Amino acid sequence: MAVLICGSLAFDTIMTFEGRFAEQILPDQLHILNVSFLVPSLRRDFGGCAGNIAYSLRQLGGEPLPMAMLGSDGADYLVRLKELGISTAHVGQTHDTYTAQAMIMTDRDNNQITAFHPGAMMQAHANRIEPRADVRLGIVAPDGRDAMLEHAAQFVAADIPFVFDPGQGLPMFSGTELSRFVEQATWVTVNDYEGKMLCDRTGWSCADISRKVRGLIVTLGAQGCEVWIDGEKTVVPAVKPAEVVDPTGCGDAWRGALLFGLERGWPLVRCAELGNRVGALKIAQRGPQNYRLDFTPA
Repeated sequence: MAVLICGSLAFDTIMTFEGRFAEQILPDQLHILNVSFLVPSLRRDFGGCAGNIAYSLRQLGGEPLPMAMLGSDGADYLVRLKELGISTAHVGQTHDTYTAQAMIMTDRDNNQITAFHPGAMMQAHANRIEPRADVRLGIVAPDGRDAMLEHAAQFVAADIPFVFDPGQGLPMFSGTELSRFVEQATWVTVNDYEGKMLCDRTGWSCADISRKVRGLIVTLGAQGCEVWIDGEKTVVPAVKPAEVVDPTGCGDAWRGALLFGLERGWPLVRCAELGNRVGALKIAQRGPQNYRLDFTPA
């Protein structure tokens, strides 16, 4: 069965700063901030949440259906998806703007500064979810604001359970809108920072949110993740990576594994364990779509 992945397709320009941001930015001078970072290495990768999640799910043997919008420069991405064996049936293309672009700079402590141009992503609401017999699971990942709102409602109308994964798009929404997302969703996943913001804006605790869905997962980076079910928390330990090379796309790799397990009816803790394992593989490789599995999920 297929998994419908609503989110962005983007080109990531990845830069590495060999120092530390904290040593270059003076807290008492933020009102006149003017800094320049020397980045000896630079590369361009295929990225975007929908693309990265689809890549992870495909690596595991799942059938991802990304639903996203590309711009006038998106031909290479279409070729890329087809070469990976990923359907482009729900990938639209607009010719009056560029594909979404992320400019990501990482320092030696794996802190990141990102500039993001949404481009074609802002027209992603033109893609509509309709009932399909072979789709029994979906995810609303970071995308255009209208697309996230409409796709959540369309998942409900199509009777397709879905994961709400607001990611970096969370600040776009009010507490009322976020509460509605949670009430529509079947599962919610956030990182620890997003989790605190989600709780603050909705007025609900993690325990409260977990009682409104089948499960809430809060990822904690190197500390693993928390799985909340019906108000009870289980901590799932991290998997130590062979080395820490590049965190870009690690969360998306984790979510692809989550979807793989959910589609197979696994318990949520088991899904999280697989997510931690795949995330550890991704962080040891550069780029969000360059890693390979060294195991077969069972």
